[in-house]
Amino acid sequence: MTAPSRDPSELPAGLRERVLAASVRARQAGRPVPDAPEIPAEEAFSRSADAFYTVLRGLDDGDWTRPALRGLDVQGLVGHLIGVENDVHRCLAGDPDVASVSHVESTQAAAIGQAGRPPARTRAEWRRAADRTLDLVRSADPAAKVAVHGMRLPVRALLLVRAFELWIHENDIRQAVGWAPSVPDASTLRMMADLAARLLPGAAARAGVHEPVYVHLVLTGPGGGTWDVAVGDRPPDPAAVTIVTDTVGFCRLAANRLTPAELDVCVTGEADRAADVLAAATTLALD
Repeated sequence: MTAPSRDPSELPAGLRERVLAASVRARQAGRPVPDAPEIPAEEAFSRSADAFYTVLRGLDDGDWTRPALRGLDVQGLVGHLIGVENDVHRCLAGDPDVASVSHVESTQAAAIGQAGRPPARTRAEWRRAADRTLDLVRSADPAAKVAVHGMRLPVRALLLVRAFELWIHENDIRQAVGWAPSVPDASTLRMMADLAARLLPGAAARAGVHEPVYVHLVLTGPGGGTWDVAVGDRPPDPAAVTIVTDTVGFCRLAANRLTPAELDVCVTGEADRAADVLAAATTLALD
């Protein structure tokens, strides 16, 4: 025999408030369980670099000639990343010549220059370049702003951009050789997602999204969380939308490796406003 339901008005006074307070003590709103431990940006870059190097060490010589991205084979893509690290070294040294150069054009010579070299030498050159970046940032102020490839941002954010790119290009290589994709650890993934979420207003402005909208972004799975982002011009009463999607999917969208149509997403509010924001997110990619 089932017990009769109880009228909510008969519940003990203050019970709802006590339950909510206990819930907040157990887990703050917008934080996944288990939460991803916070790590320095330097550690996130180091982990991405180690994962990328592990993939390079697993390649056969024939794998290095497989088409990978933008007409580059795998070896050329690694050469591109060597060029990126070299430009990062210059920007950390205060060289103004790398502040506004194109991410692709500035590194193209380094990419093409790897053709015909033994893959082991390309791999070793990239490892030295990444290690040099780590050496330089250990003595840098994480909050100091630097400029490279059209970006002006704190050293900490630059390291996250670099970690993000290494993960994306690691998966470009994995796809080229027929391997399963990888996912960063939860701590690194959360930092990548946070960076992409915070860059959304600027991406939307550059993409011509001027209609105002408040975005409540909910990213699920390891490394997830919630973000409230104001996009567009500042009107009296902007529209509001909620976008719920997987953390990895959102990061792949921000890297332009997934289209908004391919993203498994749940939208509450004006769908066209949400579509504009998701389309703008794809422009964050540097490639």
